[in-house]
Amino acid sequence: MKTSGISFRAKRSPWAIAAATVVALVLSADLAQAEYGLGSVLGNGGNKFSNAPASANSTGNTTAVPNSSTAAPGSPVEEFSKQLEDFQKSVPDLNKKIQDGAGAIDSATDIDKAKAEIDSLRDEVSTLLGAVSDNGPVSQLGAKALNHIHDKIRTLSQENRFKPEERQYLIDQWQRLQAQTETATKELDDARAQFAGLLQTLQSNEDFIGELVEIRQAEKALDVIRSLTHDIRDASSQLNRLIGNIRPPGA
Repeated sequence: MKTSGISFRAKRSPWAIAAATVVALVLSADLAQAEYGLGSVLGNGGNKFSNAPASANSTGNTTAVPNSSTAAPGSPVEEFSKQLEDFQKSVPDLNKKIQDGAGAIDSATDIDKAKAEIDSLRDEVSTLLGAVSDNGPVSQLGAKALNHIHDKIRTLSQENRFKPEERQYLIDQWQRLQAQTETATKELDDARAQFAGLLQTLQSNEDFIGELVEIRQAEKALDVIRSLTHDIRDASSQLNRLIGNIRPPGA
């Protein structure tokens, strides 16, 4: 409309501007972004929408839009998922511990196995005792070594291949070796006799030793039971926390 040569352009109301802005935002973004744009244009309740981030606004500035499908860090859902994952990882390990524990208990309570150990020990002791007895191979070692030295000294004393001083030097060396071998033979004989006495004591107490072996096996079984109890209690506490997070708060 024209008046006195002056043209007047119809004023648009703030609401009309807001509506146009909403339409534009809806076409380029989602409804949440449109609400943000509306709050910016009106200036009313702007604080209400200012905290809602949008990917684009009327000025072209961009901000990140949160993904509503992803649980916030520390949320109950995320905590439950983490606890479930931890429990799933622990299940195979606990199963293996239970299987190993059952096998260890079976082995520790196997009477036949304990008897087999005693029988094996008895055989080893008998073999050792035969070796270190008075007429055994060990008692003859020193005598054999000394007989060889005696033969060498006797042979050298009749040897004419060497000069007198050379022959005497060799005889002196063999005699020195003879004295050392005699000392070593006596020490070996003392050690042999002591060890033989101990083996005889061991033989006379084999029934008592058998009981000690069974006690040792029972102690191993006890250790397995205690360890498995600890592992199961840890798994129970973990599962209890997991189950507690299944129910909604207040349920």
